Amino acid sequence: MQDLASILDKVMDDLFLPCSLRSDMAFRDVLSNPITFTALAVILSLLLLVQVLIRKLKKKQRKKQYHPVGGTIFRLLLNFTRGHDYLADLAGKYRTYRLLNPLRNMIFTADPSNVEYILKTNFENYGKGDYNHDKLRDLLGNGIFTVDGEKWSQQRKISSYGFSRKVLRDFSSVVFRNNAAKLANIVSEAAKSSQSMDIQDLFMKSSLDSIFKILIGVELDSLCGSYEEGIKFCNAFDDANALSLWRYVDVLWKIKRFLNIGSEATLKKHIKVVDDFVYKQINSKLEQTHNLKDDFSKKKEDILSRFMQVNQADPTYLRDVVLNFVIAGRDTTSATLSWFIYMLCKNPAVQEKVAKEVREVTEGKQTKNFADFATSVDEEALEKMNYLHATITETLRLYPAVPVDAKTCFADDIMPDGFSVSRGDMVAYIPYGMGRMKFIWGDDAEEYKPERWLNEDGVFRQQSPFKFTAFQAGPRICLGKEFAYMQMKIFSAVLLDYFIFKLRDENKPVNCRTTFNLRIDGGLHVYALDR
Repeated sequence: MQDLASILDKVMDDLFLPCSLRSDMAFRDVLSNPITFTALAVILSLLLLVQVLIRKLKKKQRKKQYHPVGGTIFRLLLNFTRGHDYLADLAGKYRTYRLLNPLRNMIFTADPSNVEYILKTNFENYGKGDYNHDKLRDLLGNGIFTVDGEKWSQQRKISSYGFSRKVLRDFSSVVFRNNAAKLANIVSEAAKSSQSMDIQDLFMKSSLDSIFKILIGVELDSLCGSYEEGIKFCNAFDDANALSLWRYVDVLWKIKRFLNIGSEATLKKHIKVVDDFVYKQINSKLEQTHNLKDDFSKKKEDILSRFMQVNQADPTYLRDVVLNFVIAGRDTTSATLSWFIYMLCKNPAVQEKVAKEVREVTEGKQTKNFADFATSVDEEALEKMNYLHATITETLRLYPAVPVDAKTCFADDIMPDGFSVSRGDMVAYIPYGMGRMKFIWGDDAEEYKPERWLNEDGVFRQQSPFKFTAFQAGPRICLGKEFAYMQMKIFSAVLLDYFIFKLRDENKPVNCRTTFNLRIDGGLHVYALDR
């Protein structure tokens, strides 16, 4: 572009050289010929216009500065199996950077000031947008994690009832204690027979039972039974989750979906399994509601009943609600509990300290009946377990349930770091990477250190939600934060009061599976020993 401007400048200079330096007769011939004169005038006008446009463009480019290029979408594709670590590695170099994409820029940031700007300061300019909705709607439809505006506001308002302190205390906590006791019984049998177990799989099943009881009011009992439909649903949902994320790096996914081939054909099959299971549960709930003789408005114990009051006749709407709650209530807590047990296995001193705190707070009320002990882990006891709260939070810092959160930029903008983003860019903050940044957490950022969350008196202290982003922040802050902590603390307290956990193979590497939630690839196989 610079060479073109130089050429144009030279042409203009040549055209306007003094007449004395030209052949007077030739120059007069040009001016006296109407056709030649008109052509010359048009050429001059076009040259002037092009020069003005080039100079304006150069001036505009001087004003806009874009984040450094960290790589390309193709490089991310090659690193897909370690995608979260790849993005974190780049964040360590650039803090905020771009991945070039044939269709749009992809901007990733680990800068807390940028995160605050995206999630709070200029919240209205960053949402899911069509870019994210398009990739997620086949699996999650128009649920709360895929929509903006009025649809998002309505679902958030209805959902808030299910996470109120009263419902958590009187209903959800009871479900958590019952399922924690069931899980403890299974772990106890494995401990007696010295058999290893996939603790992640058990957490998944138990969390699924909990969320379906709280959400729909049905007992799946997938943890204790051989519920084939439930197992097929979980496997299909997990695979559909991973394949939906694959769309972000597969530039041909729309063509594959149209032709029903490859990954898109597989995704379609998984979604059918998911839909068959969910619609069966919804239809059962609708039939149950229809048969109630008393006023339906009084039947609000489960969350879905609240949504049915708004749009009872639309199974698709209810299907989307259910699946968004499943990914929020099953996948996040079960994944975090799995990483929590893994970190305790790698740090046995921390495991012992957590168990000691649980024993002290519950005043040694351990009995042979897990259900009785679980009942003693009430709200008052949980609030006293500061070290347990710190260990779970430290786990979330290093292994956040949602490792990447992508938004769409709705209008050209300038981030707090001074760099520009353009309308239509994908802008994502990366909690997984942020938890490993020394400029945020200090030189010991990659160490598992629960004490960083406690004050001098051993009391838990909060950090900025724009620094610790596991639960988002601003208007979209996670409604289920207290719900998740309650579930994880009840399960942890019950299990660690009775058992010591050790990895089946200390030398086997434990890796992340690249999905929307941070899962352990291949499960977490551990031994449990009676404490």
